[in-house]
Amino acid sequence: MSRYFISLIVLLTTVTVLGQNKPIDLNPKDTVEHKHYYGLRLGIDLSRIITGSLDDNYTGFEIIVDYRLTQNLYLAAELGSEEKTRQEDLYNFTTSGNYIKIGVDKNNYANWYGERNLIYIGGRLAFSTFDNTLNNYQYFDTNRYWNPDDFANGSDTPENFSGLSATWLEGVFGTKVELLHNVYVGASVRLGLILSQKEDERFPNLWVPGFNKVTWDSNFGVGYNFSISYFLPLYKKKNKAKKKVESSTEPQGPPPRQNEGL
Repeated sequence: MSRYFISLIVLLTTVTVLGQNKPIDLNPKDTVEHKHYYGLRLGIDLSRIITGSLDDNYTGFEIIVDYRLTQNLYLAAELGSEEKTRQEDLYNFTTSGNYIKIGVDKNNYANWYGERNLIYIGGRLAFSTFDNTLNNYQYFDTNRYWNPDDFANGSDTPENFSGLSATWLEGVFGTKVELLHNVYVGASVRLGLILSQKEDERFPNLWVPGFNKVTWDSNFGVGYNFSISYFLPLYKKKNKAKKKVESSTEPQGPPPRQNEGL
């Protein structure tokens, strides 16, 4: 019996000694991998649908799409079609056409793990093709006997100007918030700058689909949208961890003494 206890004591002593030789990790690593969903988000612009239902002189539809490239960078695009009739002082015209905008969005919102909300800034390169139709107009009449208001009605036959186009840059500021699981509502404000346009010499471009109103003395335009979209997750990806900057723990000596005056 004594031999049995002696053997057991020797075995326990050996295990204890070997266990003490293994260093204790005071900074255990997190072995859980935090992965985030990457995929495609598709939606429509509700503002154009609402405006078309309230305004008989406007119809429009826009599809929005974005694809997550990195943790905070998204490839984004909008494709749409618009038609608008406007009444000016002396003429009435209708513009109809299609447009496409392609660019990127950068998310500046720090999400909690599992969130995919966005507060972003971005840019687009946009292109539109459209037609203008001059529905009716008035012109100055020197014969004031028949036209005391000095203006007479022109031809009642609409005149069409086709093959028109415009290219512009667009800055975007917006947000997208997850309302339900994978369902997002968003809003954005857009400032555009026309780079080039093709117009008819007889009738200038006064309104461009996707850009809005064009003025005589400025190439800038302002737009907005209000969207609802659905996120289609395609795969998961682990985000790159940020490098941790360790502060020096070495003791620092006293600051150097300054020269004292006499």
